[in-house]
Amino acid sequence: MSPRSTPWRTYAQIAETLRQRIANGALAPGKPLPSEATLGQEFHVARSTVRRALAVLEAGRLIRTVPGTGRLVCAPEETAEQVPSEQQPQYRRIAADLREQITRGLLAPGAPLPSEAALVRHYGVSRGTARQAFSELEGSGLIVSVQGKGRFVRSPETPAR
Repeated sequence: MSPRSTPWRTYAQIAETLRQRIANGALAPGKPLPSEATLGQEFHVARSTVRRALAVLEAGRLIRTVPGTGRLVCAPEETAEQVPSEQQPQYRRIAADLREQITRGLLAPGAPLPSEAALVRHYGVSRGTARQAFSELEGSGLIVSVQGKGRFVRSPETPAR
């Protein structure tokens, strides 16, 4: 497969694989991740696809970028650290609102999520900001995107994409 002809949502599969490596300790807290080039070779994708997967993990606070060092796996206390909501980017506040609705059961497994347009109207943000919120939730495994259908709360039996 050519690095440029990656299937739809390949970055999410790469993010999920790396998330599992972090969870099982294969990528330990405080240790650097392999380089973008190394990951690109491993997954047979372009570096831009790897960057997108890493952005999902960074949004989920599983990794962090350290200038001059690279990307490091976050320690558990770093992932639990909360930034005051007024200092969070808008997409993180939207993602936190939706995450709360999911954990409280207001959005049940399999339930459709509001559209990007609905989030734009409700929060007064751009479509890109709404997309970032959804990307963060997809990266954390809480929601799935079904091409042409929308986004849904992930059911326990729904495989990761």
